[in-house]
Amino acid sequence: MSRRRNRTPMAAIDQINVTPLLDLTFLLLIAFMITMPLMEYGTGVNTPEMNANELPTENFISVTLSKDGTYFLDKEAVSKTALSEKLRALAGRTPKPQLLVRGDGKCAYEQVIELFALVRNCGFNDATLVTQAESEPK
Repeated sequence: MSRRRNRTPMAAIDQINVTPLLDLTFLLLIAFMITMPLMEYGTGVNTPEMNANELPTENFISVTLSKDGTYFLDKEAVSKTALSEKLRALAGRTPKPQLLVRGDGKCAYEQVIELFALVRNCGFNDATLVTQAESEPK
């Protein structure tokens, strides 16, 4: 005697095993939980604080780099070699003046770094980068 099954095509859906699907879901969840913090901090840049100490009011020299690449020592336009010579002479003074470096916001980052390298090579190891104060949020 043959036994007859009363199965419809939809009855097969009741028997789908979801365990592999859940395993895959949890594996992806764990992978994203591990990699997301790494992706967030992978391209971060530490920016300097905008609210710094007060600038000195005496015994300081200002070196400025304009947006067109012109160097200024205080308010006098100088060439790069003349700036280097004058900074070496100022570094030999007693007491040594505080050096304030101002770079125009439109200058390339590389130009400001080159200016800091020039300043360091002339004997000023503690130059201060001057920025504008951050505006208050509205």
